[in-house]
Amino acid sequence: MLFSEYYKQWISVYKEGAIRPITMNKYNMAYQWLLKLAPTLCLCDLDRTSYQKILNDYAAEHERQTTMDFHHHLKCAILDAVDEGLIQRDPTRKAIIKGRSPREKKPKYLNQYELHKLIDDLELSSELNMDWLIYLIAKTGMRFSEAIALTPADFDLVRQQLSVSKTWDYKGSGGFLPTKNKSSVRKIPLDWQTVMQFASLIKSLPEDEPIFVCGKIYNSTVNDLLARHCKHAEIPVISVHGLRHTHASLLLFAGVSIASVARRLGHSNMTTTQKTYLHIIHELESADIDIIMRSLSNLNQ
Repeated sequence: MLFSEYYKQWISVYKEGAIRPITMNKYNMAYQWLLKLAPTLCLCDLDRTSYQKILNDYAAEHERQTTMDFHHHLKCAILDAVDEGLIQRDPTRKAIIKGRSPREKKPKYLNQYELHKLIDDLELSSELNMDWLIYLIAKTGMRFSEAIALTPADFDLVRQQLSVSKTWDYKGSGGFLPTKNKSSVRKIPLDWQTVMQFASLIKSLPEDEPIFVCGKIYNSTVNDLLARHCKHAEIPVISVHGLRHTHASLLLFAGVSIASVARRLGHSNMTTTQKTYLHIIHELESADIDIIMRSLSNLNQ
């Protein structure tokens, strides 16, 4: 059996229907690369050298982190082949991960002053538009797929909170999908100003229909709109997902606990929050050290 055939079969048996479509696409993409890089390699001939060559050829066109992800997608199937006795030794052992130098990183989030400038530049009219979507994501830290799945029924205006219980299949044919994980199902407290604004905007809309979806909606379209606003406001250009980072960053700098930020963002655990915002946590720790030193110095006689 060809290695690519085994991998395709393994995806079908172990992954199809068990993982989210977006993750499934990554496995299928890895299969397409296998067809390109090792079209004639038999499973029984897969050894450390042939596997390393596959990784090297893949790394020639991708960054190191992307190559690492490709390696992990293949390794799961290969280890199963070892367990089944189809391969005698693990060819992924001591694999060397290479890759192109990462591109210059774009800003991931805005500071408070920059966010104010962005919001001032938005055209928040008396009817819902994509600028209101940008505004709401900045205010709540929701994922894009969560925000566009919102219906009027999700707004509890009396309790001043927003229910997140589903996502919108914007990459596929549309329709509601489950949230990313169980922790993503949550209620997000809203400030009174946002409550008043959306009370007026959604009052005449159908209760169970998404308020931001009218036909096919694309993440790239909203990203382009956000980029135009950023340029016009003369602030760093960020993505829609960068609004989520901005929201979390401002909360952390304001002294909100990591546990509370994790719950608000719908992270499955605090470790995810700590890893994502490690740079901010380090900045806060440095500020804490200054406070500690000042407090201790006041104890001197």
